[in-house]
Order: sequence, then C-alpha cells, then structure tokens
Amino acid sequence: MATLERFHNIVDGGKATAASGRWFPSYNPFTGEAWAEIPHGDATDVDRAVIAADRAFTGGDWPKLTASARGKLLHRFADLVLSEAERLARIETRDNGKLFAEMSGQLRYIPEWFHYFGGLADKIEGAVLPMDKPNMFAFTRREPLGVVAAITPWNSPLLLLAWKLAPALAAGNTVVIKPSEFASASTLAFAELFAKAGFPKGVVNTVTGYGSEIGQSLTEHPLIAKIAFTGGDATGAQVGAAATRHLKHVTLELGGKSPNIVFADARLDNAVKGAVAGIFAASGQTCIAGSRLLVERSIHDDFVDRLLALARQAKLGDPAEAETQVGPITTEAQLKKVLSYIDIAKAEGAKLMLGGKRPEVPHLAQGWFVEPTIFAGVDNRMRIAREEVFGPVLSIIPFSDEDEAVSIANDNAYGLAAGVWTENARRALRMAERIRAGTVWINTYRAVSYLAPFGGMKRSGLGRESGMRAIDEYLQTKSVWMNLAEDFPNPFVLR
Repeated sequence: MATLERFHNIVDGGKATAASGRWFPSYNPFTGEAWAEIPHGDATDVDRAVIAADRAFTGGDWPKLTASARGKLLHRFADLVLSEAERLARIETRDNGKLFAEMSGQLRYIPEWFHYFGGLADKIEGAVLPMDKPNMFAFTRREPLGVVAAITPWNSPLLLLAWKLAPALAAGNTVVIKPSEFASASTLAFAELFAKAGFPKGVVNTVTGYGSEIGQSLTEHPLIAKIAFTGGDATGAQVGAAATRHLKHVTLELGGKSPNIVFADARLDNAVKGAVAGIFAASGQTCIAGSRLLVERSIHDDFVDRLLALARQAKLGDPAEAETQVGPITTEAQLKKVLSYIDIAKAEGAKLMLGGKRPEVPHLAQGWFVEPTIFAGVDNRMRIAREEVFGPVLSIIPFSDEDEAVSIANDNAYGLAAGVWTENARRALRMAERIRAGTVWINTYRAVSYLAPFGGMKRSGLGRESGMRAIDEYLQTKSVWMNLAEDFPNPFVLR
C-alpha cells in the first residue's frame, strides 16, 4: 500500500497534529482511493485553536499593527498565493475531484480578494456625530469582532474560504478555519502560507475533523464572536440557531435550486451553453447550479434538441487532464445521493432524456462518476425540482409567458441565484427585479467577482460576501462621547 501524504493543522503559527494523535483518510474521487491523512481533531483541538486566535487578537503583534500594515500583509499573502497557485490547484483537484482547469483558474483569481480587501483595510472609518446636546463631542469607531470561525464546504474550499478570510483579516479579526472533512488538504496547505507572508502567530488557525464531533464545540465556543458558514441549508439552520442561542454574529451562504430561464427571443446557442455551464460545470456540485431550466414553450422542443446535442459531447475523465469537462462527484455518499434523486425523478414521472446512471467505461469504474443527466416533462412540484441534488442533474420545466416564468422561479424555498436569457432589455430588467434571488445573471451564468456582493434570500442564507460592504459583516460600531463642559450637571437625570 502506498504511503499516504500527511497534512497538518496550523495552530499558533506552527504545524500541529490532533491532540489524540488520530488521523483520518482523504479520498481521491477519481480513483476512489485514500491518498492523504488529515488530523482527526476533537473538542480539545477546537479549544486549542480558538484560544490561540483569541490570544493573538487580544495581545501580541496583530492588534499593534496599523490598518495600513494589515493591508500590506494581505497584499503580500496574495502574491504568495499566486506563486503557489498551480501546486494548490493540484492538491485541491486530487482532494475533491474538481477540474484542474477550473481550480487553476480559481487559484489565480483568489489573490484578487486579498488585494481588494487589503486595499480596504485602511479605509475603515468612523464618523464625528452632529450632536444635539450642548458641550458634547461624539464620534464612532468601527472595530473588529474578535475570533471568527470560518466553516467551509468541500466543493470549492479555497475560493469560499477567501471570501471569508480576506474581509475578516482586513477588519482586524483573527480566524479559526474548519474545512470539510471531505476536502481539507488544500486548506491546510493554504494556511501554511500565512506564516511565510509574515502574519503574526495565532492570527490564522485551522482545526480538522468530522463536523459531528467538533462542530458544536466550535460554534458554541465562548471565545468565538462570529461564524461564517458555507454549506447545506439544514446544517446552516443548526449553525444559525447556535449563533442566536449564544448571541454570535453569523453569515450563512447556503444551498440553491436556481432557475435558469430561457425566453424565445434569446440567442439560443448562447443559452444552450449557459444551461450546460449552469449544471454540468463542476459536475453540478455548486450552490449556484442552474438545476431548474425554464424554457418558453414555443422553443421548448428545439431548445431541448440543441441542449442534448451539446451535453452528449461532454467528456468525463480524470479531472487533472486538460481535455476533461466533467469530473467525478466528490464523495461516495454524495454519489449515492445523486443516484437516489435520479430514481426519485423517474418515479415521479419525469422523462429521462440523457444519462441517469454511472458511466459504463472501464477507466472510470473506480471513480465516483455520474453521467450528465437531463429530465424533461418536469413539474415544479416534483421533488427533483424542489430539493437540492448537488450533482449533474438538470430538470427542464416549460413556461408560457413572463408571469408564469416568475411564478415558477420564485416557487421554491431557495433564492441564491438565477439566470435570464433574452435580447429584450426591458424584460431582462423586469425579471431581475421580480426574481427573488441574491444574484441574477442576464445572458451569462456562473460568474463571480470580488467586486460583486454574493449571498442568498429565503433558505439560501443570511448576509453577503464579496463587494465593498462585505467588510461590514466583520466589524462592529462603538460610540464614544466626550463632555467638553467645565461642570457636570445634575447627576440624577439622563443626559
């Protein structure tokens, strides 16, 4: 048996194993075999990491830094990430099965978050207040919250971590990172770079292990001031409840069942590509997946034919190879879940048009693959149209007019993203206004930027990541009053 590569946590500026000495395996989704070992942490490891972060926040070099100096550290870290982009991308591809072509692009783009928020670090300003009370001078200060717990999923660990880390650190917080137990390796390699960039010890720490064993210890720890979570809505609800119970700040970026809406006047070839990008890119393992394709009835059959022709060409294979377009499902449990939803759709009466099974190809047999799958004849009341599958499974739903498209799009518990394909600018703007989603793409799909706020409505979450206002999620406001009068007035009445 091949020796497994070992990754270590970063705690208080140094590498750390689990206090228990235990490890757990991480699996390569392309081969189905273990390739790495990750520290198997417990509540003791959580406490160690949180205490280190709190110590760094309340003393030491980090709080002594000026805001400009914090920003320069973030710029230095961004440059270091860029220099390590290919290595980190290969680790992430091996660990979660995402295409190297996409991961390498993400890793070269991730530094922009640290440059952007590094530039904002010394733009955090308070204000002098125009007071209505004589002889009073008052102003506000905007201050960091304290220790932030950043909890990330397995589908895009480093990108979604950057969305949390960059504003949290720019605001002056310290951080404890809990990556998914299914994809921890790239996060641990990433965290090593903070010491190399010159960050004081304890500012960024990691703790790895199973959520069922350490999740509660982390979210309920008394020294944690904020929880920034990305993941499923059921777990997010539990995290939100814990945050409320313990009066912690919280940001939740949760699931989606996003509508991708094609009108008859759209450029159909572009819309077909957009539909494929929305659901089969990243093997459908993305919270913004356009898993509900709404097609105007007058073009429905023609559009489906074009879509099938393009989807049939999708090349499944080794995610490390440049020509691969669809990689494996990240975990074996998720593979089983995706296949179960395909069975549910068939039982509900949806018409299977493409895929619907594991590929019958010898060199893919050991991996956790599902063929790109398309169902037509879907009713929005079916489970396949209402619940998040998180896999390469598309439901096609016809609509007659704009009002019906809006009604179907909004008739769902989620509200993370949506796509609209039309050449009518007025319709595009109307749809953007009427759809209940945190992001609406018009004539494009699956685009993100450090400049654009991202987050959901309804069960898709609370708060926003990216964009200038994201830093506000990691700050609190303090009011400071100063009496300028020589004498103190009556002490028995409210000033």
